[in-house]
Amino acid sequence: MKKLLTVSLLGVAIAAGTAQARDYDHVRFGVDVPYEPMEYRTPEGELTGFDIELGNALCEEIGVTCEWIEQEWDGIIPGLLSRKYDAIMSSMTINDERRATVLFSDPYITPPSAWFAPEEADLSEPSTEALDGMTIGVQRGTLQDNYVTDHYGDVADISRYSTADDMVLDMEAERLDIVFLDFPVGKSTLLESDERSYKVVGEMITEPKEYFGDGFGIAFRPRDEALAERFNEALATLKEDGTYDEIFQRYFEQ
Repeated sequence: MKKLLTVSLLGVAIAAGTAQARDYDHVRFGVDVPYEPMEYRTPEGELTGFDIELGNALCEEIGVTCEWIEQEWDGIIPGLLSRKYDAIMSSMTINDERRATVLFSDPYITPPSAWFAPEEADLSEPSTEALDGMTIGVQRGTLQDNYVTDHYGDVADISRYSTADDMVLDMEAERLDIVFLDFPVGKSTLLESDERSYKVVGEMITEPKEYFGDGFGIAFRPRDEALAERFNEALATLKEDGTYDEIFQRYFEQ
């Protein structure tokens, strides 16, 4: 009888969890575009990038349809909380400050940040002395913005941009001396630029964790634990069956 009762209760729990999960047969992702190679549009206007391809593959694995809703970065968490979309998959770093507001999936990639400057710049290592009086570009509201503001705000001029593309345009126009970006973004937009030659200044940066967190994760509303767990399970499956590696190599190992 105990065994029957246990099985019955387990069945009820599974059914309840399934019912809750089935509330989402269509998942809307908030995404900040452009942010190559993570999320951007092709010349034909197609939305693509590592986040987009991985997100679509996760949805396919889970068995839901997904929709991508563009949202500027500084309003992306408020948009989630106001139910404009169901989750955020837009290169969002997992850190304690954001954990107080949203529920994160497991990390799906952990990119470093890096400094980028023109090839001819007489700068080999970023420091308070080296950056004194320079104009630094960052994307507004990002962890790079927080890091630069706290460490160099007293000695340098900081220019903040809504998008990485706007920042790159000002670099090419020589209105910025140096920028601080996620390395994959700086690599695709600056190191591979046809307009001007750029270099990485100093080492890749992943510490301290209070700024650089634990990698990128999908953000959900705190109540959507069942949905987050479905995406965690799908991510584990894609890593196991090779799908994740195939997508990763298209963007980072060419």
